[in-house]
Amino acid sequence: MEANILVVDDEPEIADLVSVYLRGEGFQVFTCGTGTEALEVVGREKLDLAVLDVMLPDISGMTLCAEIRRSRQFPILMLTAKTEDTDKITGLTVGADDYMTKPFSPLELVARVKAQLRRYTSYNGGEKEAEDTLSVNGLTINKTTHQCWLYDELLNLTPIEFDILWLLCVNRGKVISAEELFETVWGEKYLDRNNTVMVHIRRLREKLGEPSRNPRFIKTVWGVGYKIE
Repeated sequence: MEANILVVDDEPEIADLVSVYLRGEGFQVFTCGTGTEALEVVGREKLDLAVLDVMLPDISGMTLCAEIRRSRQFPILMLTAKTEDTDKITGLTVGADDYMTKPFSPLELVARVKAQLRRYTSYNGGEKEAEDTLSVNGLTINKTTHQCWLYDELLNLTPIEFDILWLLCVNRGKVISAEELFETVWGEKYLDRNNTVMVHIRRLREKLGEPSRNPRFIKTVWGVGYKIE
């Protein structure tokens, strides 16, 4: 997979570390320490993806992301030391496709980069965001092909499991009740004490490799329903 990747981080050791791993996969990497330098590279080079640190010395990574989105549609992955939901939501709102919290695993970052590039080039032809493709934290799901990828692994989902996951992804950040999930996916009236949704959520989590106590993807909001952040 050939691609030009922009890495923006004012900590040279982090930028160098990310660059080493990405170049090891055959990517061309451009590194910058400021947002101003990054915008110059964006205007000069044909880029396929950007990795942006939120905390930069001149402008914030959020501002940089929004500025890039004014003219470019390639995937953007944000690096942040902040863990608050509002920071994550802000990044996604200004146009980021994915985010990772520092400290992070370089191997996981490479996997997420590959997942974003695959979605961008294969599904979108490298030109525009496909309405039938969603990408969430390394998870890529396509409604037309009925395929779901977790990084570079194709997941073997049943039609029901796919429909549940798609509904949660398309409503990212919103809590969907078990009743709404059941009536939307199964097309039947939901009855009290129906544990069908719960069973399917458990199977989905197993296929996603989710830990039972602290799942990364499908969150349980007790007494309300489920959501993907």
